[in-house]
Amino acid sequence: MVFFLMRSPAVETHVRSYYAASVQLPPPGAPLEGDLDCDVCVVGGGLTGLTAALELAERGFDVALLEANRVGWGASGRSGGQLIFGYACEMQRLAALTSPTDARLLFDWSVEAIGRIRERTARHAIDCDWRDGQLHVAIKPRQLAELRELRELLADGYGYGGLEMLDRAALARHIDSPRYLGGLFDPRGAHLHPLKYTLGIAAAARAAGVRVFEQSRVLRLVRGPAPEALCARGRVRARHVVLAGNAWLGGLVPELARKIMPVGTYIVASAPLGAALARRCLPTDAAVTDINFVLDYFRLSADHRMLFGGRVSYSRIPPPNLAASMRRRMQRVFPQLADVPVDYAWGGYVDITMNRAPHFGRLEPAIFYAQGFSGHGMAATGLAGCVIAAAIAGDPGRLDVFARIPHRDFPGGPWLRTPSLVLAMAWYRLRDLL
Repeated sequence: MVFFLMRSPAVETHVRSYYAASVQLPPPGAPLEGDLDCDVCVVGGGLTGLTAALELAERGFDVALLEANRVGWGASGRSGGQLIFGYACEMQRLAALTSPTDARLLFDWSVEAIGRIRERTARHAIDCDWRDGQLHVAIKPRQLAELRELRELLADGYGYGGLEMLDRAALARHIDSPRYLGGLFDPRGAHLHPLKYTLGIAAAARAAGVRVFEQSRVLRLVRGPAPEALCARGRVRARHVVLAGNAWLGGLVPELARKIMPVGTYIVASAPLGAALARRCLPTDAAVTDINFVLDYFRLSADHRMLFGGRVSYSRIPPPNLAASMRRRMQRVFPQLADVPVDYAWGGYVDITMNRAPHFGRLEPAIFYAQGFSGHGMAATGLAGCVIAAAIAGDPGRLDVFARIPHRDFPGGPWLRTPSLVLAMAWYRLRDLL
């Protein structure tokens, strides 16, 4: 049984997750040594940074990417791997924050983002265990009504049809669990192995000419019309900088750090179930998430393990007995897995915004950023990379729409905002029980 404790951001290899154990990791990349000039310096080797770097290199830009640890070390290589329409906040919330017109554009781009991932996996021959199908499931009658309303909203207001509303009997075609009353099935949703996909995008970026430096933490950012990124043993001078560190950007840019809160999330991987038991649990191999505020989400791996995510830590303190507590959550959904042990347990930080909407924009004319995916970033991170690459290449239209989403600082400053958030989240946990 493997445990991961979130530590301070020193240089580390990938966490000891099922994902890292099930891929052939490439040798560590060389760190930055000396001074370097380029068109674009990307800070962060997750899917936002890698996708931006790939898109820009394919447009002819000279790109250098700086990663503090290993490519895919953060959330991009540890996540639940589910590709879901929309964003972490509800579409009604986005429409209220911006406008109905902008909300429709944002939704359409979120759907497009899933198609772009499908296209990239084919074009770059990335073997990432792609599987079609995704389900939102209801535990309570009010949640079943919420899913019906969501289906109607997406069909009538956003032109997103084809979602199938399932009662308990119909849901049994997809999941063998007594916990759920029904669900909403999206055949255009999907799931994949996130670290395999991230490493595949990194390989494609390198092949396109991106210079990737690992173990190269940016210690200081020189701002202005000719920005520089300074590391321990070198610096990059660039015409543009892309900040894609998300929850791990730290205090490099304080005004961005105030807009997000790092939150711990956790996943376990069971021992292999065997094909028969795996397909009994999830007959159509769809990914599943419930609609609690503190939700459970799960799917099968290619080798028939149950990958089960849930729990959050708003205090930044990892839960005690993580593997055992997560195993109990898994067994509450699948009693037939009562005797199945957990082989891997891991966690990491995602960044949330106050309104749970994505936070993309320009810090100043030459410096771009994307953060605040709020636990819904598997597709949106790639979208962010494309949007920023297009803006640098001279087409800022999509970035301007994202930049119109208003964002507030978390209250309480660096010392009081975490306790404040813990108290606020207690209300949502109580609501999940009602």
